[in-house]
Amino acid sequence: MNDFDFLAGDWDVANRWRMDFLDEKSEWEEFPAVGRASRHFEGAASFDEIEFPTKGFAGLTLRLYDPAREEWSLYWASRRTGTLFPPVVGRFTGGRGEFYGDDAHAGKEIRARFVWSDITADSARWEQAFSVDGEKTWVTNWIMELTRR
Repeated sequence: MNDFDFLAGDWDVANRWRMDFLDEKSEWEEFPAVGRASRHFEGAASFDEIEFPTKGFAGLTLRLYDPAREEWSLYWASRRTGTLFPPVVGRFTGGRGEFYGDDAHAGKEIRARFVWSDITADSARWEQAFSVDGEKTWVTNWIMELTRR
């Protein structure tokens, strides 16, 4: 249940996202962010807030561990919309976390995947990908490279 303990603290975040989240040929845009994460419930919960100063928005993530199912539920909320998005659910295996959930983007039903990888004491990588064909193919559309402040 302590999988997200590494995230506690302050982070500089280098972001790249596709201009069109559903088009794998879409151009990438790069922009900075600053994040702060905290650990709760003896490691069974994690909370972070992230600011995207050049984009003019912010968001937060609440992560909750279910010990009976041995899996995490990750909930994202955006300051722009005031909306709590449906969770992605999954677990860590061998230092890599994969989390899946159903959502909608640009009027289309999508399957979302978040991947946490390359985790060290001072860095980590997060990726988001969407599938519109039942997980046959994925478009990676947002990558964050975190560096501890």
